[in-house]
Amino acid sequence: MKLLRVGPKGAEKPAVIDAEGKIRDLSGKVPDFAGAGVSLEAIDAIRALDLSALPELSADERIGCCLASVPNFFCIGLNYAKHAAETGAEPPKEPIIFNKATSALSGPFDDVVIPRASTKGDWEVELGVIIGKEALYVSEEDALEYVVGYCTINDVSERGFQTERGGQWVKGKSAPTFGPCGPWLVTADEVGDPQALKVSLDLNGETVQDSDTSDMIFSVREIVSYMSQFMKLVPGDIIATGTPSGVGMGMSPQRFLKPGDEMVIRVEKLGEQRQITVAAS
Repeated sequence: MKLLRVGPKGAEKPAVIDAEGKIRDLSGKVPDFAGAGVSLEAIDAIRALDLSALPELSADERIGCCLASVPNFFCIGLNYAKHAAETGAEPPKEPIIFNKATSALSGPFDDVVIPRASTKGDWEVELGVIIGKEALYVSEEDALEYVVGYCTINDVSERGFQTERGGQWVKGKSAPTFGPCGPWLVTADEVGDPQALKVSLDLNGETVQDSDTSDMIFSVREIVSYMSQFMKLVPGDIIATGTPSGVGMGMSPQRFLKPGDEMVIRVEKLGEQRQITVAAS
């Protein structure tokens, strides 16, 4: 299934795309897509509905973030071999885990706001993993059983804040609008192998990232299992699994976002995003 949220900012409705490609309103039938609302049990309840009997929504409505909120917004750093090489970093021996502020969540077609004092805004197409049940001490063999679905993410970054201001990466990852997710939450059964998905990002019409998830150093199975050895993952947690080569920081000369830039972000089977960058007021 493809699940989405449509409507004005702050007033989105949960919805689903039916077999004919029509957007059906789930309001009143399910809770919003957050926490227990995206548990494996909640998704099974949607599957049991007669979607054809639900009200149809206009395809022209705004599509918001596919998740209303998240308990945790986790990220994995330097998880593509070629991306690690372009930054001059040694491939990590264990997954590098960091956080984005949950307030960075944004719609897939909303503007990306470049923060005040930013000079090194950057782009990162990523496969997003959404947890569907509590995961603690999970084996790699069983790890995908805890994944309810996937989505496209642009892990927007400010490299100066991230690497030049001390402390943790979270400062360069967390500005409002730095976490566009969607357009859809696609359930795991419809995606299949998460290590066989094409990922790409176009900047102003030029393809700057073009890879696939087979280049990941740590697979989705490894990431979920590894993280569960240190913390309990809960329904609605989202994990951005790293970006391939082609980010602005890795270019020579380096290239960074400026107001008016257009980003088009794609993950195979998970849909396309489009954002325009604007300066913070």
